[in-house]
Amino acid sequence: MPINTEQQPIAWKRLLIFSGLFVLLTALGFYSIQQFFQGAELRFDNRLLNPSILLSVLALLIVYFASDGLRLYFTLRALGYRVPAAAMSRLVFINLFFSNVTPMATGGGFAQVWYLAKQGVPVGRATAATTIRTVLAVIFIFTLTPILLLTLPALSDSALSKGIGGSLAVLVTAYLAFFAMVLFKTHWLIAPINGTLKLLERLNLVSQHRCRVLGFWSKREMLRFADSFRDYCKGPPLFFWGSVLFTVIFLLSLFSFPAILLWALDYSVPYWQSVGLLVVTTFVMYFAPTPGASGVSEGVFGSFFAQFVQSNHLLLIIFSWRFITIYLGMLIGMVTLQYEMLASRRKGA
Repeated sequence: MPINTEQQPIAWKRLLIFSGLFVLLTALGFYSIQQFFQGAELRFDNRLLNPSILLSVLALLIVYFASDGLRLYFTLRALGYRVPAAAMSRLVFINLFFSNVTPMATGGGFAQVWYLAKQGVPVGRATAATTIRTVLAVIFIFTLTPILLLTLPALSDSALSKGIGGSLAVLVTAYLAFFAMVLFKTHWLIAPINGTLKLLERLNLVSQHRCRVLGFWSKREMLRFADSFRDYCKGPPLFFWGSVLFTVIFLLSLFSFPAILLWALDYSVPYWQSVGLLVVTTFVMYFAPTPGASGVSEGVFGSFFAQFVQSNHLLLIIFSWRFITIYLGMLIGMVTLQYEMLASRRKGA
C-alpha cells in the first residue's frame, strides 16, 4: 500500500495524549521508588559535574547516538539502499521521540518507515530494514538474559531469577524459535496461523472477511520479511557485519551509562555487573505496555541497583540514566520533528 510521505506519522492529538501519559507514568515511577525505598530523595550531587565524568558521558553519548544511526545505515546498505548521513542523524532522534511516547515503542517503527520513504526507500524495504535492526538487538538481549539470570551474583536472590527464571528461559527460547521459523521456515507457520484464525472465526470473534484479510496480510508480511532478511544476509559482507558490529557497540554504550554514574558517586560496582543488570532491565522493558516503558523501567532499575546504592542517591542515578539515554534524545527528536514538519509544509505550499 503506498504511503503518503507528506502525511504526519501520527495524529498530534494522540501524540499529546501519549506524551502526557509518558510524563505521568514516569512521575508515578519515581514516586513509587521514593515510597518503597524510604528516604530516597532526588538531590543533585556536584560530583556528577566533574569534568572527567562530563567528558566520559559526552564521549559515550556520541558513540551511543552514532552507533544507533550506523546500525540502521549498514542494514539499509546491505539491502541496497543508501541514505545521506544528515538524514540518518535526524532519523535517530525522531525514532527516539516516537518510540518513547507510544506503547511498546510501536510509533518508532512507523515513524522510521515514514521518514525513510521520504528519503526514497521503498516502504517494504524500509519496514524490513527497521525490523531487522530491531531483531538484531532483540537476539542479543534475549539470548543473554537467561544466562545472566542464572549467573549474575546481583540477581541470585532476585524474584526474577528465583520465581520465573525457568519460565523466562522457555519464553525466550520460544520467542527466538518463532523468529527463526519466520526467517528460515516461513511455510511452517502458515498452517498454525490459518488454524488459529479459523478457530477465532468459529468462536465468532472475527468475521469471515476479517479472517481472510488477516490471513493474507500475515502470510504476505512474513514472506516479505523472510525474503528481505535473505537479501540482507546475502548483501555485501562489509555492510552485513557492519550492522552487527554497530548493534553490539550501540547496546554496549547504552548499558554503560549507569556504570559511569556509579563510579562518579564513588560506588565500586563491577562494570560487567552493572552492564548485566541493564541487559535484564532492558529485557523487562520490552514487555512494558506503557509509553517508553515509563514507570516500569524506573521501578526495575531501582529494584536491581538499590543493593549497591544509598537511598539518597538512588533517584538521582535513575533520573540521570533516563535523562542521558531517553529524555535528552526525545527533546532533540521533538525539535527535529518540528523542523521536518515545517519543511514538508513549505514543500507542499
